[in-house]
Amino acid sequence: MEILGYIAAMLIGLSLGLIGGGGSILTVPVLVYLLGLSPVISTAYSLFIVGLTSLVGSYKFYQKGLVSMKTAVVFGLPSIVAVYLTRRYLVPAIPENLFTVGDLAVTKGVLLMLLFAGLMVFASISMIKKKKEVPAEPVDVVDENIDTDLDVEHTDKTETHPKPKFNYGGILAEGLVVGTLTGLVGAGGGFLIIPALVLFSKLDMKMAVGTSLLIIAVKSLFGFIGDVFNYEIDWMFLGIFSTISIAGIFIGTYLSTKIHADKLKTSFGWFVLVMGIYIIIKEIFFT
Repeated sequence: MEILGYIAAMLIGLSLGLIGGGGSILTVPVLVYLLGLSPVISTAYSLFIVGLTSLVGSYKFYQKGLVSMKTAVVFGLPSIVAVYLTRRYLVPAIPENLFTVGDLAVTKGVLLMLLFAGLMVFASISMIKKKKEVPAEPVDVVDENIDTDLDVEHTDKTETHPKPKFNYGGILAEGLVVGTLTGLVGAGGGFLIIPALVLFSKLDMKMAVGTSLLIIAVKSLFGFIGDVFNYEIDWMFLGIFSTISIAGIFIGTYLSTKIHADKLKTSFGWFVLVMGIYIIIKEIFFT
């Protein structure tokens, strides 16, 4: 199963490079079901892996002038605070045994996996639904789950983008919600961040995608710092897993110039949906 886990790490990176995301949402299930780690430590490791891979992805967008640093700071600060406090204090404070419903004992691990499965279902919908061809309008949903070369390979650096206009109340609320969610389940939450950047900061889609990656990277890595104080971290394992995933990103990015990504993204969305439903059924009926 360990070999399958490392193969899955490569597939996670490949999906990020090929279809612009989605793969990282499989990190926690891979760590739990293939590598046998506990749900709590898996969400911690996922923060590091998601943060590092998103940082690699954001650099490509930054090179093309598609990252709004000011927006990243305004949105990122409440997210960073929320995710750090969630990992440092809230997750350790959740009791190991929460309650019992009939024969089902709801533990901390079961709760985190059910929350994560719910996130997978919502994220899969964003990949399955067709994008509306309406410029500068909020897209239905997009996950963390970014469009890499497909969206930006023809982007000219001289292309003008509207300056961000901030709805500070909306940004603060969304940042706190996304940060808390990221802290609980160890996922980036890009499918919530990108529409929020379009709606509350008036960014166009390309700029929102690039900016969201930087926000995801920073808040995930800061959240992981909270875990360093609470758990013993296997740095060797994290380094190997992350390196394999990043290698997959570069391979997937190369292949994305030769493969039509839209159909792949839809198919992958259905796969994530099935996996989310499977996790819900497994955790409720077969724990």
